Amino acid sequence: MVSELSHYIAGRHTAGLSGRFAEVFDPCSGQVQARVPLAGREEVHNAVAVAAKAQAEWAAMNPQRRGRILLRFVDLVNRDLEGIARLLSSEHGKTLADSKGDIQRGLEVVEFAAGAPHLLKGEFSSDAGPGIDIHSLRQPLGVVAGITPFNFPAMIPLWKSGPALAAGNAFILKPSERDPSVPLRLAELYTEAGVPDGVFNVLNGDKEAVDALLEDPQVRAVGFVGSTPIAQYIYATAAAHGKRAQCFGGAKNHMVIMPDADLDQAADALIGAGYGSAGERCMAISVAVPVGEGTADRLAANLQDRVEALTVGHSLEPDSDFGPVVSAEAKERIEGYIQAGVDAGASLLADGRGLTVQGHEGGFWVGPTLFDHVTRDMAIYRNEIFGPVLSIVRAADYDEALELCNRNEFGNGVAIFTRDGDAARDFATRVDVGMVGINVPIPVPIAYYTFGGWKASGFGDLNQHGADAFRFYTKTKTVTTRWPSGIRHGASFVMPEGS
Repeated sequence: MVSELSHYIAGRHTAGLSGRFAEVFDPCSGQVQARVPLAGREEVHNAVAVAAKAQAEWAAMNPQRRGRILLRFVDLVNRDLEGIARLLSSEHGKTLADSKGDIQRGLEVVEFAAGAPHLLKGEFSSDAGPGIDIHSLRQPLGVVAGITPFNFPAMIPLWKSGPALAAGNAFILKPSERDPSVPLRLAELYTEAGVPDGVFNVLNGDKEAVDALLEDPQVRAVGFVGSTPIAQYIYATAAAHGKRAQCFGGAKNHMVIMPDADLDQAADALIGAGYGSAGERCMAISVAVPVGEGTADRLAANLQDRVEALTVGHSLEPDSDFGPVVSAEAKERIEGYIQAGVDAGASLLADGRGLTVQGHEGGFWVGPTLFDHVTRDMAIYRNEIFGPVLSIVRAADYDEALELCNRNEFGNGVAIFTRDGDAARDFATRVDVGMVGINVPIPVPIAYYTFGGWKASGFGDLNQHGADAFRFYTKTKTVTTRWPSGIRHGASFVMPEGS
């Protein structure tokens, strides 16, 4: 039976009014399981007005009380973790364990954001001039929006909404229409935790809804995660309408394997980082860069053995290493890249095309794919495939490996595996990438550091979570104070000096 989903506005589920819908698939069966409404411009503007009206009361609340509500929300999500994870797996296709990780990494940022009383503190200077004190305040922006991707339907909405709410803003979430049910469930739990009606809202939609959010003057900031072309579009459009924007795009993450590295450890890391969640992660490692032919030959053999042992299956089966990709279109695109790699002359060591899973033949299955002898001019190297495809690009020496990372247009994440501290330190200093792992394959920072890529992977000056999130979601006001001392000096027409 196909269910009909809704928006979530002013603390309740709200039917769509536009008459337009998108289909939500079960990736393991290929069948439609729900329809989600796509908001029109009027619906967006009405939701923004609701959020603006609710925001003032929320902002006036003591930030410690806001933090307590967020911690209550964390408890409620943990209470319902199993059900939320199953819901996530049913629409995305990632394994149940991976879905739980998706949720938990989001909750860590909400827990960090509960420390808002400290993170919102300003500065104070006594006697900045004769009888003059200066202090600064961090105040919320008002209504802010998050436009989030299909691949982390819990984590990214939580990364964006947690700090925004803690800082006193009202939040409008426009999640991916491919897997909208978890965002709607999170909205219910925010309400149950005590977030006032209208402070957290979910608007499902497509480009029409995105453009309406970008153009609405009451939306003061927009955060986005997705592909680079759309990140560039949202960043430019938001700026043209006077909004702050924090936009994260695509990636082509490299892992350099030095000759002294533990190759078993490196191969295990590559398997998990390259094929976990079917490669549908912006921090997935999609390029292995072994240094030296001997290292490359041993690594390729090591990886091939491990790839052949992987199990692709239903997302709720406990022995599945990863599940299907999110849609039929994604499957077609990924298989097209695999063929392009073959046509370009790369060595195909494992071919994930044509995979079927017994009992689930209609699912969007792509098996683990491994290429060797990939060169930087090939499409499978240049473009983000966003699927379970790992390419080996051989480097003659360390300098060539470093240059390969630096010349790539993306700069999201990178890793190096080595026992040499000097090499690791030099790499971390010189590589032109925003997040670096040393013997860590997916260097996603913990909640109290910031997450953000460089070059074509990130647009905007402030990153996600950590202290940057509070800088992004607040504006600074500086107050200069002098109390009358009873001494009159007459009018002054000279620019005041600090002395």
